[in-house]
Amino acid sequence: MELMQLEMLVAAVEEGGIHKAADRVSRTQPAVSMALRKLEAEIGAPLFDRSQRHHYTLTEVGETLYAYAKRLLDLRGEALSALKELNQLERGHLRVGANESVSQYLLPKLTREFHQQYPKIEIEVRQRLSTMLLEEIKQRHLDCAIISFLPHDSAFEATPVVRDELVLIASPQHRLASRQRIRIRDLGEESLIAHQASSPSRDKVAEAFRRSHTALNVAQETASLEEIKRLIAGNVGVGFVPLSCAQEEVERRKLVVIPVADFHHERTLWAVRRRTNAHSRATQAFLQVIVEMAEKLSRSEPRSRLRQRGEICAGIYRLREYVFTLFASSWLIDPIICFL
Repeated sequence: MELMQLEMLVAAVEEGGIHKAADRVSRTQPAVSMALRKLEAEIGAPLFDRSQRHHYTLTEVGETLYAYAKRLLDLRGEALSALKELNQLERGHLRVGANESVSQYLLPKLTREFHQQYPKIEIEVRQRLSTMLLEEIKQRHLDCAIISFLPHDSAFEATPVVRDELVLIASPQHRLASRQRIRIRDLGEESLIAHQASSPSRDKVAEAFRRSHTALNVAQETASLEEIKRLIAGNVGVGFVPLSCAQEEVERRKLVVIPVADFHHERTLWAVRRRTNAHSRATQAFLQVIVEMAEKLSRSEPRSRLRQRGEICAGIYRLREYVFTLFASSWLIDPIICFL
């Protein structure tokens, strides 16, 4: 039993004969008659009472099959309509994962842009640690994720989204807040507020302290970036956070950024998905929005004064260290650095 045979049956019933049914299904009359005969042979019973020429009346078997044929054809129509809507992005479901900072500060921009273009696509956001997100992608629990490191597993493909700088923040009332720049060794006596989860960014901070032979005094760990900023704003300590996460508080002067001459770390955020050609249209469209947004950010956002000043300080610090190796003295360089 083929779907085309059922379509011919429904057409013959609703059009009242073979001639109009043939026109409706774009077949010849003999082709329709032959298909219905084969269908009757397969079932083992007549579908029509043919006692009156050109007037077909359904038998009991025909009535039963006609009812099911209508339901099957309607279901096929629904399936084709749903597939068309998926292909045209008029419906669908997108599952995106991100860590805390991305979920709060970057992902809303991306999902807002995506929703403006494709308002009928449902977006589900799951917040996890970056290391956990990769496993969820592998298990197909997520369509894609935005993470803070480039995965080395060949099962994934990654697209760069944006670069973000790790900066030292403090309360405007902190004793170091008025300094033009500091060094890692100046933080030896400071209480650091840190995220309790291990991350590449935290490892970079720890490495900088080891390189400077300075004790890393983590006074408090918390699971929330918002809590970290709240504690630092309350002058409980200082901490390193992504600049994008503290930009609003810095602009409102609730927090200040202190340039650190001998520390500079920029992280790249990556959009990651499984390496396959079987992604949904919604996933493909979301990645395209990410690419467009990344290009827009790279063109429209000039380097901040803060970043430029940090890079200048870092360059001067490297120059100073070089002069140290030549003259074993910094008395000529220190006035210049203090002036800057």
